[in-house]
Amino acid sequence: MLSAEVTRILVLSAVFASIFLISQVVLRFGIENRQHAGAVNKRLKLIATGKRREDVLGSLRKHDPLSNPVSAGFLTAPYNSFRRNLMMAAVPFNFSQIVLGMAAIFALVVLAVTMLAISSGFALSFGVIQLIVAVAAAVAIGLPVMAVGYLAQRRRKKMQEQFPVALDIFVRALRAGHPVASAIDLLTQEMTDPIGSEFGLISDEIAYGADLNEALEDMAERWDLDDMRMFAVSLSVQNETGGNLAEILDGLSKVIRERASLYLKVRALSSEGRMTGWLLTALPIITFVLLFSMNPQFYLEVATDPIFMFGFPAMIVWFLIGVFVIKKMVNLKV
Repeated sequence: MLSAEVTRILVLSAVFASIFLISQVVLRFGIENRQHAGAVNKRLKLIATGKRREDVLGSLRKHDPLSNPVSAGFLTAPYNSFRRNLMMAAVPFNFSQIVLGMAAIFALVVLAVTMLAISSGFALSFGVIQLIVAVAAAVAIGLPVMAVGYLAQRRRKKMQEQFPVALDIFVRALRAGHPVASAIDLLTQEMTDPIGSEFGLISDEIAYGADLNEALEDMAERWDLDDMRMFAVSLSVQNETGGNLAEILDGLSKVIRERASLYLKVRALSSEGRMTGWLLTALPIITFVLLFSMNPQFYLEVATDPIFMFGFPAMIVWFLIGVFVIKKMVNLKV
């Protein structure tokens, strides 16, 4: 009887150990695959699917404000800023598709709110039309622009954090005997997005005959990062005057890290002001959309008042002025 119990315990222990070991192997295999997939940047994934490098280059740079500059008068700066945000946010749609989508949403919201106002017994006065256009603009333009801006700044922050690490890899590659082009190609293989794909684009541009310094300067302008500008200037000066490039870039890496530390201290001290700026910019639009979606009569009842026809546009103008002033106040340069 005792031997049967012992045998049963040993069998159950063996089954438990086997299941445990198999689960560990499966989990480890899955984690390693996920880590490997996360380490491969978007450019390498596109190349692995069989796309040509010129097609990959065009796909990743479709929102580049430097590739196809457009003069739109006083709207040139907002237009280029929005295109830069689309590029930094890695939005999969091109600019024309995004504009068409915004226009379609704008038309749908205008139609829906107009039908709601008519069905509720409100006449389409000038004030009601102003309110309808404002609601449609907030939904179709304001919310998407804020979302793209948030994603762009988050990805730009990641780019800033990755750049000193990329410099360290670049310096080690130079000290190991790699030329500059080979060191850049190493970054495209080892670094994740966004910096891995960006250096991959530089590698492709060099392969197609572009100048290295110009490609680096274009990357710095696309992302509007002073660290990249210093990197491009260091390579340019070294090409003209000579010197130990590895030592120069090693010192630059230390300077960038110290500057980043100071920048984080400044951001910590100014966090209250920046958060206030974000709330004062985003909260009125979000609150306006939410209140109108929950209780449209709250706004439609006062939209017929003659004062509303002048007060509402004035309020929008003051809001835009406030957004501009707040942006200038919280945009600290370090």
